Amino acid sequence: MTRIFRFLMWAVALALLAAAGLVWDGHRQLRMPLAISEHRTFELPPGSRLRDAVLRLRDEGLFTRFRQALYLEAWGRISGDAAQIKAGEYSLDPGLSSLDMLALWVGGKTLLHELRIIEGMRFDQALALVLGHPELRQTLTDTRPQAIMATLGHPDRHPEGRFFPDTYRFPKGTTDLELLRQAMHAMDRLVEQTWAGRDPALPYARADDMLTMASIVEKETGLASERERIAGVFVRRLRQGMRLQTDPTVIYGLGERFDGNLRRRDLLADGPYNTYLRSGLPPTPICLPGRAALEAAVNPAPGTELYFVSRGDGSHHFSATLAEHNAAVRRYQLGGG
Repeated sequence: MTRIFRFLMWAVALALLAAAGLVWDGHRQLRMPLAISEHRTFELPPGSRLRDAVLRLRDEGLFTRFRQALYLEAWGRISGDAAQIKAGEYSLDPGLSSLDMLALWVGGKTLLHELRIIEGMRFDQALALVLGHPELRQTLTDTRPQAIMATLGHPDRHPEGRFFPDTYRFPKGTTDLELLRQAMHAMDRLVEQTWAGRDPALPYARADDMLTMASIVEKETGLASERERIAGVFVRRLRQGMRLQTDPTVIYGLGERFDGNLRRRDLLADGPYNTYLRSGLPPTPICLPGRAALEAAVNPAPGTELYFVSRGDGSHHFSATLAEHNAAVRRYQLGGG
């Protein structure tokens, strides 16, 4: 009996020692860096299981020891993490361990790609960026502007000015429509907030008028210091019944016919966007305005200035009278000194 007891004690001791060794080895292997020599990406398709992911790591030679794969799968099942991994594209850097990798999968810390829509872009330019981005999943079968707006739930809304220019970060597989919807909702929220804080005395009958004014301000100047002065000029013109007479609206109306040179015949050709011939604001925005342009549209600078002309260096000369304006035109545009 004593011999049997001793045998059992030795067996238990050996088993505990083996278990302890296994735990120690597993702990060491799971924290050992994977075979990653430089930055790379690793993608888990939708529906991937932990075993699928582990086999892919093994097949791609990322384990330095075969048993790392066994330990990772075993730990994932014991901890419950196996049921929590999320599909996506992950960024892998040297020094990453098996446990670090599992934490990435469970946390869904996927690699984010960028698309930048710049203030002042037209909708068609922004749309081209979206449709051409290699990491966006293209789902739109009809890319005509009105078809896109109908898909977004606004069939009667013109797309110009309706998408907020910003840097968008998204995981691989995001659809073109999802990004457009995000940009549209961002602009809707900004317009709503800006409109709510406006002075009711401004000559805007609706929020769309404010958005259109912001788009004109955006195209007229790239200087932050001038936005409110530009808005002030146009607001005073609207109040006095003067035509806006702004080149960017005419250029927008020309569309693909504009070759980089705005000619006298263009200014004399009637059309809904020709603010030299038609009073009031054009029927839609002429670009995608940024936050600063919207703020300028509801915070026009006070004063008496009704005219401005480019100095040729990106800034403008502002005038209160036509005579002063004509003199500035001769000086800055006609070389009159």
